[in-house]
Amino acid sequence: MNPVSSLSPAQPARRQLSQRASLWLLASILVGFLAASSAPSPLYAIYRQAWGFSALTLTIVFATYAVALLGALLVFGALSDYRGRREVILLALGLELASLALFLNADSVAALIGARALQGLATGLVTSALSAALIDIDRVHGALVNSVAPMVGMGVGALGASLLAQFAPAPTKVVFVLLLLVFMLQIAAVWFLPETVLRRPGAWRSLWPRIAIPQQARATLWQVLPVNTALWALGGFYLSLGPTLARIVTGDHSALMGGAAIAALVFTSAAAILMVRTHAPRAVLIGGSATLAAGMVVTLAGIAGYSAAAYFAGTAIMGAGFGAGFNGSLRSLVGLARPEERGELMSGFFAFSYFALSLPAILAGLAAGYFGLYATALGFLAGILLLVLVALACMFRQTRHAAVAP
Repeated sequence: MNPVSSLSPAQPARRQLSQRASLWLLASILVGFLAASSAPSPLYAIYRQAWGFSALTLTIVFATYAVALLGALLVFGALSDYRGRREVILLALGLELASLALFLNADSVAALIGARALQGLATGLVTSALSAALIDIDRVHGALVNSVAPMVGMGVGALGASLLAQFAPAPTKVVFVLLLLVFMLQIAAVWFLPETVLRRPGAWRSLWPRIAIPQQARATLWQVLPVNTALWALGGFYLSLGPTLARIVTGDHSALMGGAAIAALVFTSAAAILMVRTHAPRAVLIGGSATLAAGMVVTLAGIAGYSAAAYFAGTAIMGAGFGAGFNGSLRSLVGLARPEERGELMSGFFAFSYFALSLPAILAGLAAGYFGLYATALGFLAGILLLVLVALACMFRQTRHAAVAP
């Protein structure tokens, strides 16, 4: 039976979206959440100028989002396996609306931290539910959307917010008003989203914080984890300190420059995912890691030489490696869980991802207070490069052993 067209016994008959429309709606929600998550990044310079806080405070504001998201994944990651995807998505959309209202009225660092914490909670709550629902509806296209939509969302949010900050009045207000309207429309549409899993007992027990990876997926997870950690650590750095670094390297202090740096990373990631989606996941993972390493070398040269061209070229190459590596990691895992385990698997995978997104960014903020952002960026990216090279060596060794095994 097609899960998209089925109704649970407790679900009242109502008009439902088609499989194709459901896939597009879920993709738009995922794009919306990630756009909202990256929209504050180009605005941090405006907030810093108004309220006068340090680079460490900036990374704490960013990390608050990631830590709240991680906590939500650990507590609520499997909830949609028991209560259904649609109910969890609706709850997350409501929390996201509340966080945007806080952003709209933020007048201090404390208010900004509160808004980011609530936003992280909403995004963590929806991440595994959306990822599992997309795969429930269409395993092939759902995995593709799970890879591409976050990159597109982060790029749209960062670039859109920076354009508004550069050219629109009240830049810290307009972007959140627009996002509020988008999410209200999505809430109305979700009422017609078909449920893809049946409710079952155990929802309260599922709230115990844990990372529950299905047994058959654990070995593969440990194999992709080093590269995935490097990818998300890079993403956390660019989303928190990347806009400030771009202004230092280029000498251009406009808000648009910060958004352009994030967009260069994530839009090329999305393009790379589309290019590699039909290739074998392991080959994509190795190729993405090698591309990421090459991009880091170019980016480091751009930072060291204050070359805007090299910096943005290296960022774009890193983005291609990011997209390919993330797609290879995700596609290596999605087929290893049964339908009732997909929420848990996606929760565990993204829990590791967002831990890598947050902790290195906090450490980079601490280091920037002591050594300055320029020196911190060089050391941070060099450290990620080393991790990628070690991961590549391990993957080549595993491939060689697999080739000679009887």
